[in-house]
Amino acid sequence: MLNIFRGKRKFQNLDWMQIDMHSHILPGLDDGAATLEDGLQLIERLSGLGIQKFFFTPHVFQGMYPNTPARIAESYESILSSKYADLAGGFAAEYMVDTSFDSLIQHGDSLATLPNNHILIEMSYIQESALIEKVIFDLQMNGLKPILAHPERYVFYHGNVQAVKRLRELGCLLQLNLLSLYGYYGSNERKAAKQLCEKGLVDLVGSDAHHMRHIKALEHWIGKEDLWPSFKKCNLQNQALFDHTHA
Repeated sequence: MLNIFRGKRKFQNLDWMQIDMHSHILPGLDDGAATLEDGLQLIERLSGLGIQKFFFTPHVFQGMYPNTPARIAESYESILSSKYADLAGGFAAEYMVDTSFDSLIQHGDSLATLPNNHILIEMSYIQESALIEKVIFDLQMNGLKPILAHPERYVFYHGNVQAVKRLRELGCLLQLNLLSLYGYYGSNERKAAKQLCEKGLVDLVGSDAHHMRHIKALEHWIGKEDLWPSFKKCNLQNQALFDHTHA
């Protein structure tokens, strides 16, 4: 007899995720939302998918996006003045691992961090930073807890899960982009994302939302596939680490 309940989805949206700890929604700071209206539209659509709290993480990349905590805070205030203020968990930044960032760490400059001193970092997609292990170590020595954004998108790690695992063993949490599992960035990125999930190496997930194309892609694919089962071997920590107001 045909089991009519076979394959029934547990989640029809992102209720399981609840907290988005990686986004480019703050207006006028990087290649994300250009205006406040743009940012509020992204929040509205993502909250409609089940996201209940947002942490905003604009790029900090000297020469391209030279953002400072003060500048990010100013943009964040525009969200707090909107009708979506109750969805705002706080702000941080996504720091490019390069010599400028290394200098900030060495000089003890103020950094925009997530709750409990977590800090989001990234690299070029095509070449591993020679500073990555040093930065992971130095951040921890300064009481900070690094999170590597979207390891599945770095082409130099494709087919080399051990290299990613080593960074995690050095104390760096790993954050996966939701859209990677849908193949939005490419088949190699999708394969790498699935491998990380299968190895139980994913600690956090984020939308990494920059614009409405990302939101529409999420809406399209979430309607077709529930991502929650992909993380059955992982211990996702979005709620455990960030389910409170940014201090």
